[in-house]
Amino acid sequence: MLLFLDVDGPLIPFGAADRSYPVFAGPPTACARHPLLRRVDPALGPRLLALGCELVWATTWMDDANSCLAPWLGLPPLPVVEWPDEDEPPGLLHWKTRPLVAWAARRPFIWVDDEITEADRAWTAVHHPGAALLHRIDHRYGLTEGDFDVLEEWLAASGG
Repeated sequence: MLLFLDVDGPLIPFGAADRSYPVFAGPPTACARHPLLRRVDPALGPRLLALGCELVWATTWMDDANSCLAPWLGLPPLPVVEWPDEDEPPGLLHWKTRPLVAWAARRPFIWVDDEITEADRAWTAVHHPGAALLHRIDHRYGLTEGDFDVLEEWLAASGG
């Protein structure tokens, strides 16, 4: 089971300026002092790994997610979705939707993002033959226990 993971919103909450985690104590990286990293709860890494999914970065951070966030979260380097150069035609569909469905290549997947809409869910239901959960995260709080409950329930129900 794939889990496509966005960074801005799900991992870096934008309404939690008062929430700050300790400075990264692992090996020094070029990103260790990135100002937004202090908003990322390092406990999310073990929680994500415990889901048992193949984690994939689905973010504009691209490979910077591996150099900055993976060490902070205690994650190994993850595959990174490469985004197409052409823009998504204007409309209701999110620009990530088609590339993620193509990347999944008929495999079941979860997509965690703060910009998912009903249009993305409807398009995916028509164009992706496998099971898919498009789970919208509240960007003010990032991934919460309630979100993990939804993911775990869906994984259990879908046999993931």
